[in-house]
Amino acid sequence: MFENKTILITGGTGSFGKKFIELTLDQYNLKKIIVYSRDEMKQWNMSQNYVGNKTIEFVIGDIRDKERLKSILDGVDIVVHAAATKIVPTAEYNPFECIKTNINGAMNLIEACKEKKIEKVIALSTDKASNPINLYGATKLASDKLFVAANSNNMNQKTKFSVVRYGNVIGSRGSVVPFFMEKKKEGIIPITDERMTRFMITLEQAIEIVWFAINDMEGGEIYVKKIPSMKILDIAEAIAPNVKTIKIGIRPGEKIHEQMIGTDEGPYTFEYRDYYKILPAINDWYKDKNRVKKGTPVPVNFSYRSDTNKIWMTNVDLSKWINGNLPSK
Repeated sequence: MFENKTILITGGTGSFGKKFIELTLDQYNLKKIIVYSRDEMKQWNMSQNYVGNKTIEFVIGDIRDKERLKSILDGVDIVVHAAATKIVPTAEYNPFECIKTNINGAMNLIEACKEKKIEKVIALSTDKASNPINLYGATKLASDKLFVAANSNNMNQKTKFSVVRYGNVIGSRGSVVPFFMEKKKEGIIPITDERMTRFMITLEQAIEIVWFAINDMEGGEIYVKKIPSMKILDIAEAIAPNVKTIKIGIRPGEKIHEQMIGTDEGPYTFEYRDYYKILPAINDWYKDKNRVKKGTPVPVNFSYRSDTNKIWMTNVDLSKWINGNLPSK
């Protein structure tokens, strides 16, 4: 799949990017992998793990800068788009900056990849893009639609664009697990709402569905991996079993339950053993056998929500994961 390929990953110094690069270099014989991000200190720190490795290249750049993007896409086969402004309250209070990165940046990347005739582009999305109530979710929904629609006016070149949508990445920067671990040191865990549930996915699982999507995609699909949900009180219990909790109320833009597939997307959604695939309504692509493959249409009024999920992670499961992956915490 990646044999002798050159991959560029935007936002490559984030939690996903670092693990994606580590595992992809370990699993595949790449020609090159390019880390494209705007934080020079994060790049410098990350580069120290790859001293002497000629396969990896670090490039300073911003997806807001289309000319810079175009300048480093020559020779690239696959783009993984992980760059985003993603912290919900930050986006609520800095809306212009969020839009510049998540929407304008997506447009820049699409146009640059088309011009440079990149083979495949996979964009990372979020459960917050389904029926969004916050700005981050709204910008990612717009971004998803841009990447899907990019395939429909793709007449004279080969670039395919698809999306992977997933939930809360356990242990990633800005997520609930490291937040609660820090609050544990203060002796109190803030709970916004005791009813709250969240989808939970490991970085390894997120990377596996991205690998799969790159191999499977025809263009325009939104891939949604089947992952467990967890109650917020169980997360707190797993991290800080003897620490007091305090209810602080919902933060700006926050949902009680998350959703990855809404009922409005159901008519275009197909189920597979380990994942769902939302196909484009445009051009009747949801009827295309090459995109559907062996999928089964989901039931009428289907939705995929964190509170009605069939798969659940317990506090014991999360405790085991933390002990195995974050021993120093």
